[in-house]
Amino acid sequence: MKFEKLKKFFSSKATKTVAVFLAVLLIGVAVYVNYRLFYDPVGNMGYGDNNMDGSDSSLQTGGGAEDEDYFTTTALNRQQSRDEAIDVLKLVTESEEASEEAKAEANAAISKIAVDIQNETNIETLVKAKGFEDCIAIISDGAVSVIVGAESLLASEAAQIFSIVYDTTGIDPENISIVNKA
Repeated sequence: MKFEKLKKFFSSKATKTVAVFLAVLLIGVAVYVNYRLFYDPVGNMGYGDNNMDGSDSSLQTGGGAEDEDYFTTTALNRQQSRDEAIDVLKLVTESEEASEEAKAEANAAISKIAVDIQNETNIETLVKAKGFEDCIAIISDGAVSVIVGAESLLASEAAQIFSIVYDTTGIDPENISIVNKA
């Protein structure tokens, strides 16, 4: 019975297009909300005040286990958000009623998510290799936020992180935000 309703719903090309558009929009909104709630502790991105300041009270946790919990929780939330987005996109790619264009768009979105995951992992690994204990990288809409576990950042350390992100993603420094989480 459910399959019949889905088949009837996806019977017209306009409905298919609207459904794919709404699915992609829903995924985008979910990723954005998740990012704003969990990954952008300062509340703004860019090459400005939040890059090395660390003076925002939301960044000051007192250190220790809370920092480890923050980085672990953030990584898990990022993974859950991505898993949910991929699940929705897979529904589109596996639907017999979805148009080939919709399936191609969903496959392209899945591929982009996979590339972003790989780039985030590479950034985190390279930043940790530079001596930082904890690091989370978040790629979203052509911008990258890197949160490092450090009391403060020297200009040379920030420059190394900017270089790592640029070399890994090709994203310009004005679209890279570095936040230290003490």
